[in-house]
Amino acid sequence: MLVVMKNGATDAQIQAVIAEIHKMGYRGVSMPGAQRTAVCIIGNQHPVDGSILLAMEGVKETITVTKPFKLVSRETRPESTIIQVGEVRIGADEPVMMAGPCAVESEEQALTIARFLKSCGVKIYRGGAYKPRTSPYSFQGLGIKGLQILEKVRQETGLLIVTEATDSDNLEEVEKYADIVQIGARNMQNYSLLRLAGRVSKPVLLKRGFAATIDELLMAAEYIITEGNSRVILCERGIRTFSDNTRNTLDLAAIPAIKELSHLPVIVDPSHAAGRRDFVIPLAKGAIAAGADGLIVEVHHDPAHALSDGAQSLYPKQFEQLMNDVSRLKSYLD
Repeated sequence: MLVVMKNGATDAQIQAVIAEIHKMGYRGVSMPGAQRTAVCIIGNQHPVDGSILLAMEGVKETITVTKPFKLVSRETRPESTIIQVGEVRIGADEPVMMAGPCAVESEEQALTIARFLKSCGVKIYRGGAYKPRTSPYSFQGLGIKGLQILEKVRQETGLLIVTEATDSDNLEEVEKYADIVQIGARNMQNYSLLRLAGRVSKPVLLKRGFAATIDELLMAAEYIITEGNSRVILCERGIRTFSDNTRNTLDLAAIPAIKELSHLPVIVDPSHAAGRRDFVIPLAKGAIAAGADGLIVEVHHDPAHALSDGAQSLYPKQFEQLMNDVSRLKSYLD
């Protein structure tokens, strides 16, 4: 249930409603909006009798939320969420570009790519310090050393950092070094990790699992937000289907579908969807045309010798082309 406060309701009235919800055995989460504040009731297994709440000062109405995901639902928050990270606004009018290598391999490699990306106007640098790989024999990342290299990237270039936490053991370290904490596809339904991510002080980039439905993705985001972190960015990165012409099948329809259901921003990872660099640019442009709030793209100055995902990493010249194409496409769409 959603308790909608009157326009101009005081903080004291809102807190009184939350206290009353607590007495009822549930939790009340304040959801400030552009016009008025709503309080979402969570923790109930059955319909809630809102008559007591309707009688309280400052309450305008109660609304039944039909979706199992409440805090991420557009029923709860009709206006789209914009997540501010430094000077970057994710979910605003301009699509945000996150780019960089799949894995941090060395200080020289990371800085070479970062300097190039900064010259292209990129504001957020992606790079993995911890790499969950299908094979135990594949490069697993540099760990804490990789995070320290990412810190040097930030210090020299001013780029914001998004990097993945793979388990509860490294989440605290990742939070310390990252501006955005990524939860990868393999961990989308790692509920204990999601709850811990809900307690970090940084925004969380949540990737859709290999075979997850949109409802499952939104429920995973709900796990994070119920713990107090409302700054969640959703990422469509392709799902597994019977098709084998690409690494995964990019679900472009997920973008408008998620935006219809949820107020959270949605970005797209065309690199992991394609698995091959020649498909990355067309998929990226399709994502922007479908309404994505940004892209997260793999770029490497020497893909042939990359330790992870070289086949899907764009060459610098290709990335410049992508930046130009996205700029022209956005101008056309506007």
